[in-house]
Amino acid sequence: MKLGIERLLEDKALRAPLAGKRVCLLAHPASVTRDLVHSLDALAALDGVNLSAAMGPQHGLKGDKQDNMMETPDEVDPRLGIPVFSLYGEVRRPTAQMMSSADVFLFDLQDLGCRIYTFVTTLLYLLEEAAKHGKSVWVLDRPNPAGRPVEGTLLLPGWESFVGAGPMVMRHGLTMGEMGHWYVRHFNLDVDYRVIEMEGYNPDAAPGFGWPTERLWINPSPNAPNLNMARAYAGTVMLEGTTLSEGRGTTRPLELFGAPDIDARAVMAQMERIAPQWLKGSRMREVHFEPTFHKHVHMLCAGVQVHAEGDAYDHHAFKPWRWQALAFKAIRSLYPDYALWRDFPYEYVFDKLAIDVINGGPGLREWVDDAGAQAGDLDALAGPDEAAWAESTRSHWLYGG
Repeated sequence: MKLGIERLLEDKALRAPLAGKRVCLLAHPASVTRDLVHSLDALAALDGVNLSAAMGPQHGLKGDKQDNMMETPDEVDPRLGIPVFSLYGEVRRPTAQMMSSADVFLFDLQDLGCRIYTFVTTLLYLLEEAAKHGKSVWVLDRPNPAGRPVEGTLLLPGWESFVGAGPMVMRHGLTMGEMGHWYVRHFNLDVDYRVIEMEGYNPDAAPGFGWPTERLWINPSPNAPNLNMARAYAGTVMLEGTTLSEGRGTTRPLELFGAPDIDARAVMAQMERIAPQWLKGSRMREVHFEPTFHKHVHMLCAGVQVHAEGDAYDHHAFKPWRWQALAFKAIRSLYPDYALWRDFPYEYVFDKLAIDVINGGPGLREWVDDAGAQAGDLDALAGPDEAAWAESTRSHWLYGG
C-alpha cells in the first residue's frame, strides 16, 4: 500500500496544482515515508515544490515535548531556513500571519482515531482558517490504526474544546482525509479541500485491522509507543481525567492504569462480575509499576494492563471505551469514597471536570458514580449515538466498505 505522501512524491500529475504555489507542511515525527524519510525533507528535495513554511501540532514538529499540555515555541528550520509555526504554543488556531505564509497547506499527521487526540481538532481549525483566508488544504492521508469500529457518546452542544471539535463519538472510525470531508459538510465550510488518498488500504483487513502490519510504527506523539496503545487509547485516555496513573513515566503509557491504594486483583474480579461482555476481544493482567514522572511519581502502583493484541484480540468485540468505563465502575463499587475524578484545568478548560471535558459531557461520570446504574444503562446511553455517528459518516468513507 501507499500513503498519501508517497503518492504525492511519486506522481507528478498529483503535484501539478502546486506549481507556482507556496506550500506549508503540517507534520510531526511520524510524518515519514516507507523509507523513513521525513515528509519535510522529501518535499524539500522535489523540484517544483516551494516550501515556504512548516507547522507542528501538540508535542511539536519534532515531537520532543514528552508530557501532556507542554507548549512548543515557534522556530526557524535550521536547514531550510523556513519558519516553523507552533499550533500548540501561544495559539491553537493558525493566525492570519501563519495563513499568509503559504497558498496550500499540506496536512500529514498520523492520527490515532480518537476524538480527543488533538490532531483531529487541529485539522478543523486549519480548515476553518483556510476558508476564511481563501487557502487550500490537502490531507496526505494515513491509516487509522484503531480501524472502522466506533464507540462512545456524541459530544454534547456547548462542550466543544480542543479535545472536542464537534459532535463526534470518542472512537470515530475515520482517517483524517475522511474526517476532513465530514468537517466540510457538517460545518458548511467553503474551502478548497482535497485528499491525496492512500492506495491499497483496507481498514478491515487482518491482521492489522486499520494498521498495515508491514509498516513500521513511529510514535505520532511521545506517549503513543505502539499499536496496542492506539487500539486502547479511546478508553485509556479517560485516565487523564482521573487520579489514577495512566502509565506516564513508564514504558507502557496509556496501556494500563494503577494507583498505590487499589487492589488490582479485586478490581479485575469486579470488572468480570459487573460486565464480562465488555471484556471480550482483549486480555488483561495485573501489573505493578513505579512512574518516574507524572501522577504517583516514585510510588509503587498496583494496576491492570489491557492487551488488545495477540490471539485474544477480536477487532470487532474489543470496546476500549466500555473497558475503561468498567474499570472505573469497579473501583467506585469497591471504594465508594475513592477520590477518582481529578479536578484541574484540562486543555485550558477551567470550569468543567476533566473527565467530562474528555467525554464531551457528564454522562459517563454520572453512570460510574450512580451505584444503581447497570452496564445496560451505559449501552442505552451510547448505543444510539454510535449508530447515528456511523450512519452520518459512512458516506465519507474513502476505503473499504
